[in-house]
Amino acid sequence: MFVNKIILDGFRNYSEFSVDFSDKVNVIIGNNAQGKTNLIEAIYYLTSGRSFRAKNDRELIGFDKDSAYIRANIFSGEREQKLETRIDRVKRRLFTANDVKLRTAAELSGKLRAVLFCPDDLNLIREGAAVRRRLMDACLCQLRPRYAQSLTEFNKLLDHKTRILRDYHQKPSLLYALDDFDHHLALMSAELIHYRAAYAALLSERASRIHREFSGGAETLTIKYCTVKTITDTGRPPSELLPQILEHQREHRRAELETGSCLTGAHKDDLDIEIDGRAARSFASQGQARTAALSVKLAERQIHYDDRGEYPLLLLDDVLSELDDRRQNFVLNHINDGQVFITCCEDARIASRTGGKVHRIDGGKLQ
Repeated sequence: MFVNKIILDGFRNYSEFSVDFSDKVNVIIGNNAQGKTNLIEAIYYLTSGRSFRAKNDRELIGFDKDSAYIRANIFSGEREQKLETRIDRVKRRLFTANDVKLRTAAELSGKLRAVLFCPDDLNLIREGAAVRRRLMDACLCQLRPRYAQSLTEFNKLLDHKTRILRDYHQKPSLLYALDDFDHHLALMSAELIHYRAAYAALLSERASRIHREFSGGAETLTIKYCTVKTITDTGRPPSELLPQILEHQREHRRAELETGSCLTGAHKDDLDIEIDGRAARSFASQGQARTAALSVKLAERQIHYDDRGEYPLLLLDDVLSELDDRRQNFVLNHINDGQVFITCCEDARIASRTGGKVHRIDGGKLQ
């Protein structure tokens, strides 16, 4: 799987931009604020219809533009394909695959897959649960179309329920709809938890193996999936998880009404990451936390490969410059297969060590 070519117009600071990529390592260099991360963001957007840094799609459109356009010629599933999207300030965004219109962004799932690793991910171990949920969601949305659909539906239902809990004091009639929203939220939670539990088990297995190699066998990394406390076995099918989620909802109904917030569901999930049996979030040193984060991201890439038999794109957005030489070497020694994109500032040392094709960006232009 790789991107042969990408064309951008009106996306961030890019206008009438086109570039051909190597199917191996691509090094994107330039000074700060020239568009290196924007280029990575455009590639990533085509994997799921989501940006990894914008709050809404309008932020992706250039200041003097009414719309943004992305087109990528890719090789995936043993054939050449074409993905396109148009983002408009007013109209609904449009996705096409091989000139066929897609109904939703969820239909992009599996057509182009990527693992993103940026400086914020080095804080994966120490940040709050939301960061680790995004890790699960980013991978599963690309691998499982049904998961992407369930996540979209879950977020809509959660937003509606939160509004009810917030506004029912002024509009008591809203409470009549609460049971219905609870039931549908529980259904979607059961779907998400089913997929996340299986993913977490795979992630723990692969990240533990990579981390053991990284630490020279000196440390053991484990990852445990944490979800609704009434669930006794996350490995059960969604139909068997549903009653236990509904029980948790009943137990927390009064607290939800008092606090005005939704206290039960998949939006509270987390990954408990331990090093040698101790919570990494609390006890890991900075070096240990970074090593663990690297192991998790490389494990994510391996999960993609094991599932589909081809490596996803690896997007390293200004992350190598944040690592010491030992960790840089470990990453570079584990990315020999598949297509890789590395952004960095004017650092000839990193560019030369990768042996990749260099693309210099200046003001949204290819130099």
